[in-house]
Amino acid sequence: MGFGVPCCWLLGWEGMSLGKILLFYKFTPIADPQAMRLWQRDLCELLGLTGRILISEHGINGTLGGDMEDCKRYVRKFREYPGFKDTEFKWSAGGADDFPKLSVKVRDEIVAFGAPQELRVDEHGVVGGGVHLKPEEVNQLVADRGDDVVFFDGRNAMEAQIGKFKNAVVPDVRTTHDFIRELESGKYDWMKDRPVVSYCTGGIRCEILSALMKNRGFTEVYQIDGGIVRYGEKYGNHGLWEGSLYVFDKRMHMEFGLGTKDPGFVQLGHCKCGKPTNKFEHCVNEDNCRDLVLMCEDCYANPATRHCGREECAEVAAQVAAVAG
Repeated sequence: MGFGVPCCWLLGWEGMSLGKILLFYKFTPIADPQAMRLWQRDLCELLGLTGRILISEHGINGTLGGDMEDCKRYVRKFREYPGFKDTEFKWSAGGADDFPKLSVKVRDEIVAFGAPQELRVDEHGVVGGGVHLKPEEVNQLVADRGDDVVFFDGRNAMEAQIGKFKNAVVPDVRTTHDFIRELESGKYDWMKDRPVVSYCTGGIRCEILSALMKNRGFTEVYQIDGGIVRYGEKYGNHGLWEGSLYVFDKRMHMEFGLGTKDPGFVQLGHCKCGKPTNKFEHCVNEDNCRDLVLMCEDCYANPATRHCGREECAEVAAQVAAVAG
């Protein structure tokens, strides 16, 4: 994803090969998603890449890890398909070990908003979406329009616990399926005549979200080219972004610039005990609670405090601690 963080050496002495993670998406009509799935799986297996690819009639969405040279080969072959030739790839430190396996699937949507019939795509991408802004154009919009500008988080609310744009509106959503209900609830009608900058991790969710918002009466909607990732590459911890970025691999989060030691870093994430943390962990009550919760190292290390905070989960944690002795 090109996060501006140091690369990690993954393979031995000979060749000193770099591992990389690729993040990419492309909205373009795909006539035969199943044929595309077979081609993508064969290509990734040939190159030893792991990760996840979703394909629909609207396009493709992928996150892959592997050796840098193999990732470069993948990009070259990928762009040979006419509809994918100008796809932008974001690069990040990491590799195949950051993903447990390779998964290539066909779905109705490459981002599950639950509105496949509402989305329109042509050879230029999503039809009717928000205006794309480069990171510097985002800052200029805020300089020109001030507090009138509203940042609207296009991610799951959990992700905003560790990082978001300053004073952003964070919708009460657990999954992307919740967004349409939220947009139609009336909670955000006050924004409909304001300049709204939708944002998400790499930009893909806002391609769709911005179109859904315009379809529901939001008149001036923008989206950030390359999402939070591109903005963070440009401004690090010295722009309008605050905190860490949640990512969907085993790292769980990443920081921009000099990370948490950067003088401009704003710590947003905190454990239920009050200690600062950017790490999400699973509640100890795994049979009945699947929540990821911010947890410091000390609370996670102690079975009695390794829970999400709900009363029933705290009781399970106490039982686990008692058995552990």
